[in-house]
Amino acid sequence: MSSKRAAIFDVDGTLVDTNHLHVVTWWEAFRQAGHRVPMREIHRAVGLGGGDLIEHLLGDGRDPDGDEQLEAAHHALYATYFDRLPRLEAAGDLLRALAGRGWEIVLATSASGAELSALRRAIDADEVIGGEASADDVADGKPAPDPVRQARDLAGVPSERAVFVGDTVWDMKAAVRDGVTPVAVLSGGIPRADLESAGAQAVYRDAAELLEHLDTSVFADRESSG
Repeated sequence: MSSKRAAIFDVDGTLVDTNHLHVVTWWEAFRQAGHRVPMREIHRAVGLGGGDLIEHLLGDGRDPDGDEQLEAAHHALYATYFDRLPRLEAAGDLLRALAGRGWEIVLATSASGAELSALRRAIDADEVIGGEASADDVADGKPAPDPVRQARDLAGVPSERAVFVGDTVWDMKAAVRDGVTPVAVLSGGIPRADLESAGAQAVYRDAAELLEHLDTSVFADRESSG
């Protein structure tokens, strides 16, 4: 039996401090299109793919012909930050530490294309990232299990040998549906209680705290169980 293990990571809000940039740029995209959407509602929808986020916030009664323009506006606004996306503290160090312990590192994110490239530059740990499951690779984004399953397939491991780290309710639901171990961080701004209700088995302040407690985390538990 293979001893491979996969550490799967969401990116926005988990490794890179971008959730509130998404909130502001989605708010502006909606405003330009004539929609009044409270920022608090946008914040809780961050982590969904663009089309799903629009449907979640505007509902089935919207004119779907405007979705493509909304996504394009958000992308254009967000792209102005590509050269200065802020990595969260110890994000790259966490990935390198896990890789050093034998974990296959894979990203599972709704980002793609130039946005994903910018995020990877921000993380600055390409030498240990073995692959990525992006919005381009799956039919359905989180909270469907598809992105997590695709990431596992890239790593070549079954669900019981994978841990998924994310910062949103959508991340936790996707992990639960795929059968991997869900671990949450608070760096995306979602309350601990919401993450735990969605299935998080452990919650950390951020990547830095997870790295600090790696020896007592679910990662250490999986290593000891073979």
